Amino acid sequence: MSAARVRVRGLILPGILAAVGIAVLAGLGLWQLERRIWKEELILRVEARTRAPAAPVPLETDWPNIGAARDEYRRVTLRGRFRHRNEALVYTVLSEPKGRFSGQGYWVLTPLETESGAIVIVNRGFVPMDRKDVASRREGQVEGPASVTGLLRMPEEGNWFTPANDPARAAWYRRDPQEIAKAYQLLRVSPFLIDADATPNPGGLPQGGETRLEFPNNHLGYALTWFGLAAALAGVFGVFAWQRMGGER
Repeated sequence: MSAARVRVRGLILPGILAAVGIAVLAGLGLWQLERRIWKEELILRVEARTRAPAAPVPLETDWPNIGAARDEYRRVTLRGRFRHRNEALVYTVLSEPKGRFSGQGYWVLTPLETESGAIVIVNRGFVPMDRKDVASRREGQVEGPASVTGLLRMPEEGNWFTPANDPARAAWYRRDPQEIAKAYQLLRVSPFLIDADATPNPGGLPQGGETRLEFPNNHLGYALTWFGLAAALAGVFGVFAWQRMGGER
């Protein structure tokens, strides 16, 4: 077997590995470009929905059709009575507040019972850790008929960084209306929740209007990074192959 053929055969495995690596890196770059398109569409959709006039909250008969793509961040209004005894405090860190309070604290999720008897969980807003006790914010426990305007939100999905909810210990980390319904044995609870707007509550707490509406869009930079790595890997293999085939002679 000639020396040239031996050298060519010696490039087969490195070539396959390089091709796989280039394909993976390029694929990640394309995925980031797709994510960029998705993020830009999301930003435009959220801007349009949050600026639109508020509409009545979807009726209970429409709940099975509610979905993130069609409905999330819609401005809605609803009326009813808060069931403060079934309040759930979801741990959070508010780093970029629009209101006075920030830092570690809790989202106050309170069931609101409508006139029909159906229940919608309302995220009334943020309270700092030292105001967790209801006694420290008694004025905000609105009694009687209440009106809420806010943004329709879907349940918060879990991830590796967020602990699971532990209703037995009243330890909540994710906003999930169905888990709250199960913990308090509530019936006819909506599959979505409402983030209340910044309309002040008596006493100033909970602090509403803290829905995050700014979404980072760095996907183009990420895509260029992956494509650059793919090109670098191709270049490295090219130099290796050139040297292997006797390019230095």
